[in-house]
This record gives sequence, C-alpha cells and structure tokens, in this order.
Amino acid sequence: MQRDTDLAAWIKLSLVPGLGGQSLRKLLGAFGLPQQILARGRGALAGVVSAELAARIVSDLDTAAVDAALAWVAANGHALLTLADEDYPRALLETPDPPALLYLRGRRELLARPALAVVGSRNATPQGLSNAEQFARAFSAAGLTIVSGLALGIDAAAHRGGLDAAGSTIAVLGTGADILYPQRNRALGERIAREGLIVSEFPLGTPPHGSNFPRRNRVISGLARGCLVVEAALASGSLITARLAAEQGRDVFAIPGSIHSPHSKGSHALIKQGAKLVESAQDLLQELGIGTIAAPSAAPAPVLAGLLSHLGYDPCDIDTLCARSGLTADVVSAMLLQLELDGKVASLPGGQYQRTS
Repeated sequence: MQRDTDLAAWIKLSLVPGLGGQSLRKLLGAFGLPQQILARGRGALAGVVSAELAARIVSDLDTAAVDAALAWVAANGHALLTLADEDYPRALLETPDPPALLYLRGRRELLARPALAVVGSRNATPQGLSNAEQFARAFSAAGLTIVSGLALGIDAAAHRGGLDAAGSTIAVLGTGADILYPQRNRALGERIAREGLIVSEFPLGTPPHGSNFPRRNRVISGLARGCLVVEAALASGSLITARLAAEQGRDVFAIPGSIHSPHSKGSHALIKQGAKLVESAQDLLQELGIGTIAAPSAAPAPVLAGLLSHLGYDPCDIDTLCARSGLTADVVSAMLLQLELDGKVASLPGGQYQRTS
C-alpha cells in the first residue's frame, strides 16, 4: 500500500501542467520525495518554482488519471520506475535531464544490461534496412540490448534484429506506453512488449505529438553506451539522437553509404564531425571493448572457406548456396552471419550475399 501511495504522488506531480523535469528536480532537492512536496503549501513551493506553477501543484487534480495509471501498473508485465528507485538505469540517471518516471511494458531487467542505440531514416533504402537488421542481430548476439524508437524504417529493422538474439531490444516511445505508434508497427510493438521492453516517460494516453519525439531521443541515447546511425539524410531526426548521444558522452558511430545517395549524407556528415566509421559489427564492438562475437553454431575455418568458394564474388541467395554446398538453410544462414561479422561477406538487397574478400 505504501508503494501505491508513493507512486500516486509521483504520478500526480507528473500530471501537473507545465511542471518539467528541471523544476521537478528543484522541488525534489528542496523538499524530498513527492509526498513531501505535495504536503507543502503554496508559499513554500513558490520559493522554488514560479507562483503560477506552485498554484497548480496545490490545486485539486482529477484523481481519475492517477487511479487509471495505478491500475495500468498493476497489470501483469507493467511497471512504473521513478527517480527514487534503486534499479532506475544508472546511465540514464547520469544524463542532464533524466525522466522522473518511466512507464514499462515487458522485461524490466533489460534496463540493467549494456545497450546500444541503433537509429536512422524512416525512409530507408533496402540496403539500409538490411544493414540495420543484420548489424542489430549481431550486436544482440554479442550481448548488447538494442535501443531504438519504434519508428518506420531503420528503427523497426533494428528492433527486429535485436529480437532475434539474446540481447533483445528496448523501444522508447514518443507516446504513452499504452499507445503503439505508428500503426504499421503495432504488431512489432506488441512483440517487443512480450519479448523485449517498451519504455515511455509520457503519461498514459499521450498521443503522438511532434514535440514528443525529439524529447524521447535523449532517452534512447541515454540508455545506451553508444549510438549507431545506420542511414540518415541531412535532415534526419536520427541526427538529433546522435547529437544528444555526443552531449551525453556516448560514442557515436555511423555506417557509410554511397556518395551519390541522399540517404547517406547525414551519416557522412557525422563521420566528418568525428563519428567512428563502422564497416563491420566487430569495428563497433572493439571500440566499446566488448571483444569478438561468438556466432551461433560457429563453423571451423575450413568449412567457412568452403562456403566462400561456393559463394564466389557474384551476388547469390541462400537457396542457391544450399544447392551448391549441400547444407541446410539454417546452417548456411549461421555461417553467413559468421562470415559477415568477419568482414568477408556483405548482405545485399533482396536477400542476396556477396563475397568481399
């Protein structure tokens, strides 16, 4: 019951119009936890925040929204994390503007694992989508949880790759945790809620306002050890995430693309500004000090060399490789992942692969 009372106070403060993170942290520093803040009179509060804001805090709030949030938290798989909780993500806590509340759906323990933000264009190319999914799968296999924003394009591909391996994925929303946006990613969002983690700092029922998404980007980067931009135009919102990551002291990485593609201009601009160029998953893992990926069902070098000989230097799909090598699709897929991580094979649009060395 005490926990519910504490949460109710946190929720009530979070619903006060105009009470942002900076003002709330001032109040917490001055008076203690939310229950102590709410017990103060208007005059005392006005000594820390504006008189108008103090008046809003002491005014009666419709308790229906608070009750609805508490009921949501009580549901299986749901949780509400506050700045006062011991398991609030330390990496996020140390950023300049940590959210006071985090609404969670799914595997809360993922917040304690090392993570990598993977972001990029909503209007991604087929190659960009393939890169995002396969790189995310490789990082997830190495133990990194993939953090992204559930947007169309690169975000969605990164989440799918993360879900395919042990690291799983975290989707940070620009809506309430009860609203999966965009609609086209609803099924993916539901899968993440089951197998990964949904995170939102916004009150339940918050619709997809445009101003919410730049704010959620600081949470994406804040949860992660680094930020990888897979594909981005010069006006891409993913560049905001990269900038925030740099400001938070995170490593910023970028995958280069064609010099003729507008979809790569933002990534190239980041590299010019000092982002670390990534050509293989191992490049990034070494920068983070994680080491070599142990690919699933790792094949010995002679067997991999045999598959390379069947692949040649012309693009080839998995079915053709199976026919040439006599191996099953599962085995060929695992070997191709291992070769890709070694930088010897590149994935191409349309499910094809090509030898690079």
